[in-house]
Amino acid sequence: MTAEFTPSTMQDFPLTVQHINSFGRRVHANSKVITYTADGLVEATFAEVAERSDRLAAALARLGVRPGDRVGTFMWNNQRHLEAYHAIPCMGAVLHTLNIRLFPEHLEFIINHAADKVIIVDDSLAPMLAQVIDKIPLVEHIIVCGDGDTSVLGETLDYEELIDAESDGFEYPDLDERAGAGLCYTSGTTGDPKGVLYSQRSTYLHSLAVLGAPMLGMTDRDRMLVIVPMFHAMAWGMPYAGWWAGADFVFPQQYLQAGPLSEVIEATRPTLSGAVPTVLNDMLHNTPDADLSSLRYIVCGGSAVPRALIESYQDHFGVDVLQGWGMTETSPLCALSWTPAGADESERVDWRVRTGRVLPGVELRICDDDGSELPWDGEAVGEIEVRGPWITGAYYEVDASEKFHDGWLRTGDVGTVEPNGFVQITDRVKDVIKSGGEWISSVDLENTLMAHPDVMEAAVVGVPDERWDERPLACLVPRAGTTVDAAQVKEWLSDQVVKWWVPERWTVIEEVPKTSVGKFDKKVLRAAYAADELDVVEP
Repeated sequence: MTAEFTPSTMQDFPLTVQHINSFGRRVHANSKVITYTADGLVEATFAEVAERSDRLAAALARLGVRPGDRVGTFMWNNQRHLEAYHAIPCMGAVLHTLNIRLFPEHLEFIINHAADKVIIVDDSLAPMLAQVIDKIPLVEHIIVCGDGDTSVLGETLDYEELIDAESDGFEYPDLDERAGAGLCYTSGTTGDPKGVLYSQRSTYLHSLAVLGAPMLGMTDRDRMLVIVPMFHAMAWGMPYAGWWAGADFVFPQQYLQAGPLSEVIEATRPTLSGAVPTVLNDMLHNTPDADLSSLRYIVCGGSAVPRALIESYQDHFGVDVLQGWGMTETSPLCALSWTPAGADESERVDWRVRTGRVLPGVELRICDDDGSELPWDGEAVGEIEVRGPWITGAYYEVDASEKFHDGWLRTGDVGTVEPNGFVQITDRVKDVIKSGGEWISSVDLENTLMAHPDVMEAAVVGVPDERWDERPLACLVPRAGTTVDAAQVKEWLSDQVVKWWVPERWTVIEEVPKTSVGKFDKKVLRAAYAADELDVVEP
């Protein structure tokens, strides 16, 4: 009779950030962390960064931070922020990345809602934090990185002095893999921002997935330029996945304009990066002579990526742009537009302009208005719902049951799914345009308009119409050095889309309003139209 076998060690091994940290610091001790500063590039090895993380953990513990406490970071993408990424969750506290682009009232709200005990801030951001410093009574200590004037914050502690006072090494506690590791808040476009608590387990599994070929496929031969803000959904998982892989990091701090970014790329020769379309557009039009030849590809997300942008990077720079889709609630990557096997080379861009193929570890479905599941046939249109090991099932300390459906997250995105798992988002639930009983995709219209040679950006919103109930309003931003003739663009568009999609109403604006994470903020445009603040023509 064979004794019963119980794989207890295998099943009980905790999935925590501690293991990501320990693997990278030992196996990839000599990989580099490079930070771009006004005085040039500053380098450190993984081993050095890990040692400083230990000291930061010890310093925070000395200040009274305990497992479960929230520690806020109000920082740019830089080495010290990476140190906090490791120290805080490894000691059992929760890393709360504070969005530096939020309105002061939203920043105040999330600091108080999260009950942050300590905040680490870069000196250049002190004036922004100072706007709420008298309204966050639960914060016990402010730690400042840098030697700039931060007197507006009152009494503070110096980051370097704190870690210099600690000894090497720190005895990290045993952690429950279901304990919190990171906390990010949505941008609060509707109501107060909502918190998403990432567990140790979800962070581990998402980081492991990011390493795989269906996602980013990083190795220690790569160098990652982290443009995506580290306060936005944990920088799409790149800081932990890159550490695990041993990929070098390049952090640009606040230098995200086309000129400095092109200098960083030419000086450090990264192989991978991720950014929102606005950043890529800026580089394309303001530094067209930049040498981007070191890049294998760039992941682009945050809003729909226009075909014209993908084609321009491929033809002009020789760089592939992959569209990625996700949200704060999903850690965030759920889909990526890798060209499927068997596709003809001529179809390459056709696949890249799609929202992306659902990734391993993510379950996805589309549902109609009554909650019934719709087929993956590339035709049926419904709200996209997702679930999985790194997708939230609830918001932090708030009831928002309407955002969930039988255990699935309702994304608010509307679209179709091909039989091979390729998703095409056609709109947001709140942005869909229903004209005379038929749906018009604002996303498709925007992407088409941005292919016009005189159009830099385009946003399309639904506005009231006496005859059709609702019709599209096209809001155009001209390219630098050009003017936009609405009548000419309307005539051009008539050859690109079905006639009844073509807007009657047009306006030229200086820029499309955006949320704190770079997405088009269409509610601002709708409000401006309702208040008669836009110069609208009907050519």
